[in-house]
Amino acid sequence: MQELTRFFESFEIGETRRTLARTITETDFVVHAGHSGDFFPHHMDEEFCKTQPFGARIAHGTMTFAIGIGLTATVINPHAMTYGYERLRFPTPVYIGDTIHTEIEITRAETDPKREGFGQVVETCRVKNQKDETVLYCEHILLVKKQGSA
Repeated sequence: MQELTRFFESFEIGETRRTLARTITETDFVVHAGHSGDFFPHHMDEEFCKTQPFGARIAHGTMTFAIGIGLTATVINPHAMTYGYERLRFPTPVYIGDTIHTEIEITRAETDPKREGFGQVVETCRVKNQKDETVLYCEHILLVKKQGSA
């Protein structure tokens, strides 16, 4: 992981990046169910899932989020921290064997209304599968220090 010092003023609307990809495995499903306590049949019961419209086990939304957003964590910026996520959606299911990556675009940057010396930068995140279908959409809000602030 590399460090990249960036102040609020250096972010540009329209700036994009793409992560590496990762294939989702059955082990991911089992480990996430164990960590979260979510053993819902849509994730764990193959026979039940054969009777459902999606036809096979689907990934936990929280797992898709954790892996998809985790893929973006390749650079440490000591002047930025996560403020939160908005508009989180899972428009397409993720299945065992899918390979996902995340595409990030800077879509908004404005002065933070509550914290002097900081701005909010919004990264629109789209996690996509190998068919280029969006499986997760969210807006990641960063608090970023302004240049010259104490």
